[in-house]
Parts: sequence; C-alpha cells; structure tokens
Amino acid sequence: MTEELKELGLIVGHRRVGRLMKQNNIRAHRTRKHKATTDSNHRFNVAPNLLDRDFSASGPNQKWAGDISYIWTREGWLYLAVILDLYSRRVIGWAASNRMKKDLAIRALDMAINLRQPPPGCLHHTDRGSQYCSHDYQKILRKQGFQVSMSGKGICYDNSVVETFFKSLKAELIWRQTWTTRREAEAALFQYINGFYNPRRRHSALGWKSPLAFERNAA
Repeated sequence: MTEELKELGLIVGHRRVGRLMKQNNIRAHRTRKHKATTDSNHRFNVAPNLLDRDFSASGPNQKWAGDISYIWTREGWLYLAVILDLYSRRVIGWAASNRMKKDLAIRALDMAINLRQPPPGCLHHTDRGSQYCSHDYQKILRKQGFQVSMSGKGICYDNSVVETFFKSLKAELIWRQTWTTRREAEAALFQYINGFYNPRRRHSALGWKSPLAFERNAA
C-alpha cells in the first residue's frame, strides 16, 4: 500500500499508512489453512532436490518452479497448475482443469516453454507428485534439457515461492467471492495473472516492483 501511494506522488511512511488503514478499518486479507494436493504415492522415479531452497537467480530462465492448487466452485473443484520463473516471480505458464492429471501440468509447462524458449540447463523444480514424475512430463523435460529438481516428501518449504503465489492468489481473488462455475473462475484467473499479478503486483523481494517491471529494468 505504501509503495503504491508513493508512486502516485504522496510522501508517506509505513507507520502513517498503517495508522490510516486502522482508522478506516482497512485490513489485509489473511491466508487460510493449506490443503495438500500432492500425490506422492506412486512408483515413478523421484529427482533429488537440486534447488535446495535457493530461490535466487541472476537472470531469467535459470530456475523455474511449478505446482498445482485448487479452487472450489459450485460445479466442483477447479485445479490450477502454474510455472514461475524464480528470477522475477513471473507466472510464465498456467493451465486450469476439472481434473488434477498429468495433462494439466503438461499444458502449463508447454505454455512456459513456448513463451520463454529456455536454454539447456535451466533448473525445473516441483514437488514429487505423480503429475510431475510421470513419464510424459519427464520426457518433455529431458527433450528441453532441463535440470530436474524435486522437493522432499511433504516439505512445502522446498517450493515456498510458488506456495506464496497461491496464498496471494487466494487471499486477493479466490476467497473474496463464491464461484458459480469453473469457467467463471478460470476467466478470473486469466485476468488476475495477466492483468494484475504479472504487470502490477509488487514484491518486496523485487524491490517493490512487479514481475514484468523487474524484468524490463534488468534488461
């Protein structure tokens, strides 16, 4: 909030903004309890944790991270798969479906590859869910020359940047209303990712810049 006001030309500090928010009953939306979606009960091979919680990168297409989350609608669950570039926190690939299968993860990965054309050696990190360990998903990673990294079993902190994205998405969009249909929720996801999160949402880790602004300034 403080950074947004400063960009508008208002000279304010965090304490004053906090005091004014309190006086006007303006509160931040809090996150809720996490629900696990990882199915690690499978016989596919599991990659080692090469990322090792080092989420920093000196440039784009060095480290990617992906995960799957869920959204409740009156039609039933809608599942969302995303790929983030850890350099800028930008969502570079995403897909939504009523089924949490490998095709969902593959569609998000295909979008990211088509958008960024990563060089061989880019590190690709996910949890050890069956979608990411599947032969078809791993075949794409090998073809593109990715280094494959996976979180430890049941350790969400190994992929905390993507977990933080999902928490922000749900607090800022999903939990603010009831979703009637999956199509309605998917349209809202498109607008959030492409109209707000990537071009406008500020991150303290990026010097209070948005993902797209951070990439432009670094170019």
